[in-house]
Amino acid sequence: MPLSKAQPALLVLVDGSVYRGWSFGAAGTTVGEVVFNTGMTGYQEVLTDPSYCGQIVTFTYPELGNTGVNCDDEESSRPQVRGAIARNICTRPSNWRSAQSLPDYLVEHGIPGIYGIDTRALTRKIRTVGAMNGAISSEILDPAELLSLVQQAPSMAGLNLVPYVTTKEVYEWSEPTTQVWEFSDTAGQANGDRLTVVAIDFGVKRNILRRLASYGCRLVVVPAGTPAEEILKYNPDGIFLSNGPGDPAAVTEGIETTKALLGSQKPVFGICLGHQILGLSLGAGTFKLKFGHRGLNQPAGLRQRVEITSQNHGFAIDPDTLAPEVEITHLNLNDRTVAGMRHRSLPVFSVQYHPEASPGPHDADYMFEQFVKAMREARDAAKVG
Repeated sequence: MPLSKAQPALLVLVDGSVYRGWSFGAAGTTVGEVVFNTGMTGYQEVLTDPSYCGQIVTFTYPELGNTGVNCDDEESSRPQVRGAIARNICTRPSNWRSAQSLPDYLVEHGIPGIYGIDTRALTRKIRTVGAMNGAISSEILDPAELLSLVQQAPSMAGLNLVPYVTTKEVYEWSEPTTQVWEFSDTAGQANGDRLTVVAIDFGVKRNILRRLASYGCRLVVVPAGTPAEEILKYNPDGIFLSNGPGDPAAVTEGIETTKALLGSQKPVFGICLGHQILGLSLGAGTFKLKFGHRGLNQPAGLRQRVEITSQNHGFAIDPDTLAPEVEITHLNLNDRTVAGMRHRSLPVFSVQYHPEASPGPHDADYMFEQFVKAMREARDAAKVG
């Protein structure tokens, strides 16, 4: 975008740091937790991932918007971020799938952005000090005035953002991963008796639903506040706890529902926020990470098995609070935080990372197959019983 046509913009962090750049996307002011994502691809999936609700995302890749945006890569119905930060932006995308430029897309949905700042310096600041609240504005260009606005914003710790992203109504999902993008041999798994999965929507990504559908599941997606007794009326073969935003400890309703569902002996699979909610329902505690894990190349594993994974979270389960009946199955190999766990006697397991990718590697797609296997085994055992 020619600088002569760009409007000045300001980014101010709650510690008083000031970054001057240029506005892209919608004009106006936005406040949120400033975090960074290290992925080299997948900016549209990041922007539309409900787990980023309440956050302003810094993209460390130096240019944003090269491939435009399209309807196939949306992980929800609209961008969920509060704002976007980039070094450079592209206003004339070049890709056969592109339907719109990134700046136009953000204007359409009212999402402000800033570019032309030193994103490397900003990322180093967040890594050193930690993720913190900040504001982007193209209308308030006085740093002191914008800082005052940031200081009034609540901290992410203790914040329940699930009500902003969960579905308002129950719906069914049947769309699988398209054959064009299919990356594992799941085509034949949808044949025969379909498995019914109730997905509790704490902010679910569409590609999670697609992967479960590709593995032969009939999906009933319910609001986060749905009681356990209502969920069990669907007679599900399994229960899925989705990803989502905010502090997991603040999602008290979801924790209590999960506790009740564990008594049903149904297989339960959790991803990201769902993993944390499962841990809390099993008696564990969670804590806020300094700057979180957000990117496409996070190594996770245990016992000489390593997966390169897509991750997006700012909280983690405290391993010292896990009950003896809960086994750690994966660690984040960068900082040794809990990246996966399972119950030793119940068909219950979860991962902190995103096995559905979108964007990211597909190393962990087998987790969906593991969930399907647990549901079929539970169904067979019920028939014998």
